[in-house]
Amino acid sequence: MGSSNRSTSLTAAAAAETLRWWIEAGVDLALDESPHDRFAESAAPAPRRAPPPVPPPAAPTMSYETRAAPAAAVAPDDAARSARERAAAAATLDDLRAELERFDGCGLKATATQLVFADGAPGARIMFVGEAPGGDEDRIGRPFVGRAGQLLDRMLAAIALDRAQVYIANVVPWRPPGNRTPTPQETAVCLPFIRRQIALSAPRLLVCLGGSATQTLLGVKEGITRARGVWREYQADDGATIPALAMFHPAYLLRTPAAKRQAWADLRKLRQALDALDRA
Repeated sequence: MGSSNRSTSLTAAAAAETLRWWIEAGVDLALDESPHDRFAESAAPAPRRAPPPVPPPAAPTMSYETRAAPAAAVAPDDAARSARERAAAAATLDDLRAELERFDGCGLKATATQLVFADGAPGARIMFVGEAPGGDEDRIGRPFVGRAGQLLDRMLAAIALDRAQVYIANVVPWRPPGNRTPTPQETAVCLPFIRRQIALSAPRLLVCLGGSATQTLLGVKEGITRARGVWREYQADDGATIPALAMFHPAYLLRTPAAKRQAWADLRKLRQALDALDRA
């Protein structure tokens, strides 16, 4: 037979096919290009190995009595009292932000990147309040800037609004680790600040996004599915009342698209209330 003139180069497809053939044949490990006499190698005396280095002696540990104690956390009662005093002392929204920056009564401040205070227009007719910042908000320093915030922007646009016409904040202004739900204690210690923020912004309408904000600010006991879509009254610290509407949180709508129909009905109620203000 004559010699073949075909190229000996191997294409990627041919190489993959050859590899599959060897695997199916039971070859699962490539050792070397030349054979080895493993019996002779095993009969040869093993080379002497140098003894492992001796690690340096560990530093002596401190006893419980001599170990420096960590800084004591602020007691819950002291934190709550400090929150009320600092919130009441704020005469403007800028003052309130500065008070929050100095406040150390909430443990979330130590784990968050930064304070997430507000976005939008202070003094707007509508104020939206959510639960707590997420990862994007913690990184950027503004509420509702992640996927849920983008959906909120589209919801606002559906009723001819944008962020320049609303004011946005959260009950808790620091991100909980892992985006977990704030504990009741964390929510309670932050409550005087969000109530003062609402008072200083003085919206004509208040929208609570999600069950946590609704229960915290409006005192309702039922879940958001039953609480949403109903106008209630938010009782301000000065005795004034603000019409308040509970709605699904945009993050919930991302997980449950079927609920967007109910959210649209709530947005229409909000638009109707705005139109009524315009006519008044």
